[in-house]
Amino acid sequence: MATIDIKTELQALIEKETDNSLLEAIRTLLRKSSLNPTLKQKLTSRALKAEEDIAAGRVMNRQELENKLNSRLGI
Repeated sequence: MATIDIKTELQALIEKETDNSLLEAIRTLLRKSSLNPTLKQKLTSRALKAEEDIAAGRVMNRQELENKLNSRLGI
């Protein structure tokens, strides 16, 4: 589907929508999609690194995380 077709369909759907909370959610989503390019790149980079860590098994369970946090906080 071409971009213009998607925009036209979205406009029609938005015009018919009466749920204010859904419209607010759509507005938030569209505003966030235009994040600062540098911030967007950093967030994407972190997400990709996290995916690599998960795939490589570099993860902690809840108890390990709590122990590490408590240790850092001196608890």
